[in-house]
Amino acid sequence: MALIVQKYGGTSVGDVERIKKVAERIKAFRDEGNQLVVVVSARSGVTNELIARAEAVCPNPPERELDQLLSIGEQETIALTAMALHGIGVPAISYTGAQAGIVTDMAHTKARIHSIDAEAMIKDINAGNVIIVAGFQGINSDGDITTLGRGGSDLTAIAIAGAIKADVCQIYTDVDGVYTADPRIVKNARKIEEISYDEMLELASSGSKVMQSRSVEFASKYDVVFEVRSSFNHNPGTIVKQEVASMEKVVVRGVAIDKNQAKIQLLGLADRPGTAAKVFRALATANIVVDMIVQNAGRDGVANLTFTAPANESAKAAKALEPILAELGGKIATHDQFAKLSIVGVGMKTHSGVAATLFTALAECGVNIDLISTSEIKITVAIEQAKADEAARAVHTAFGLDKA
Repeated sequence: MALIVQKYGGTSVGDVERIKKVAERIKAFRDEGNQLVVVVSARSGVTNELIARAEAVCPNPPERELDQLLSIGEQETIALTAMALHGIGVPAISYTGAQAGIVTDMAHTKARIHSIDAEAMIKDINAGNVIIVAGFQGINSDGDITTLGRGGSDLTAIAIAGAIKADVCQIYTDVDGVYTADPRIVKNARKIEEISYDEMLELASSGSKVMQSRSVEFASKYDVVFEVRSSFNHNPGTIVKQEVASMEKVVVRGVAIDKNQAKIQLLGLADRPGTAAKVFRALATANIVVDMIVQNAGRDGVANLTFTAPANESAKAAKALEPILAELGGKIATHDQFAKLSIVGVGMKTHSGVAATLFTALAECGVNIDLISTSEIKITVAIEQAKADEAARAVHTAFGLDKA
């Protein structure tokens, strides 16, 4: 008998028939003698529909009220899933994030989990119930509902697995594992059998849609081994775990692209100590995640600073920087039609020529590089959005990822 945490994404519970199939899968695991906690997302498309409604009545809805609204999607799914289980003879209890004891910080729409009081869940598990938990949400110290941001249901599942010391954490989605690239873009992409936390974290933060980066970071911190697999078949998925020596034999594990990027340039800033600190403190206060950063050498007392951020937050970034530019001088220019392309692999730490292969592949398909950033196991370039797919295919082939 094992204690299993399972998470089902929006496409897996997209309609009544799919919810029934999820219930049957859960029953099969329980019939084998396992105890289960199941985390579910809102049905596919529901969250976007709720956001559209919010923006229809208020162009910039208050984030507290937006969390109140968005939490409805998962609450619908937990109730329907619990009902489906009761319908086939399986005792089940639905839990909102607050009822599951998930306490977060105060940041609405992007909250971070502070703690989980799993006592109530453990009591109901031991009483023979399957627990169905609403992903993506928690409660702050003021008693307000908070949401964890896009992909927050993955984080909920992994955090609960750590809190209750689950034997297995399974992340069910609409793909049957982690691939060397997005199969919708790169037709020869292959499923990866196992991948390290660090590689998965870099892929997630670089645009891979399979997992949310905070979820992987949490799993790494608390050593929660998890498997990414499909809810539409019974094939083995991809195991995500601590790095082992054999993983370094693969130089590049995967290619990721993120088309939701903006390049933001601050031109003519005062070139003096503290300028960058003021810029990025303002962005941090506005909860804007910044990625690539490049600053040129100052000349005649001024310098230019360039960074990337999510395209849907470029206007928010510009507004946050208005008082800083008024103080420091300079002007802002935003360019939304950008993409990030990243290659990731722990083998990059011990192999040379990786950057040369990447840049040659991009040059041969006529892709110009705008910005470059590196880490020990990742190289990222900012490129023209329109050429991102072609670039991903060329780079995937250049590193031999088309072949088993």
